[in-house]
Amino acid sequence: MFENDKSELTEHLITINRVAKVVKGGRRFGFAAIMIVGDNKGRVGIGTGKAKEVPEAVRKATENAKTKMIRVHLKENRTLHHDVIGRFGAGKVILRAAAPGTGIIAGGPMRALFESLGIKDVVAKSTGTSNPHNMLKATLNAFKMSESPKSVAAKRSKKINEITNSRKS
Repeated sequence: MFENDKSELTEHLITINRVAKVVKGGRRFGFAAIMIVGDNKGRVGIGTGKAKEVPEAVRKATENAKTKMIRVHLKENRTLHHDVIGRFGAGKVILRAAAPGTGIIAGGPMRALFESLGIKDVVAKSTGTSNPHNMLKATLNAFKMSESPKSVAAKRSKKINEITNSRKS
């Protein structure tokens, strides 16, 4: 990653949990944080971090997210190419491409993920769990299932315009 890329990354804090470790003398408290880092141009990462203090947990989560960034292919730099379903644990998310002007219709941590990614129009539904970890990982799973028209055309040994024009006829 280049130095100038780091300045244009957006960071969203999703959750901070207080966690406890039970030891002989009582409980030792710490904090666990989930961060989303994105460049608003199709790259996003989710990271987790744990520490005794909140700022340190957030810093660790941010660094972790920067190392785990993935690229998502966007249609017209505003939405997904096609509808897709993602699963993780008990969570299931359904992501649907939307028309211009729809906006981000999504609940909880998925909204921050779409904003960091640069998606402007999407409809998302989460079922099964409201746990932020599982919702975000299910959304990432959905992004991994989505394909760009370029990759579909390559698999079918066709040109991109043959793929995109076939839906209209």
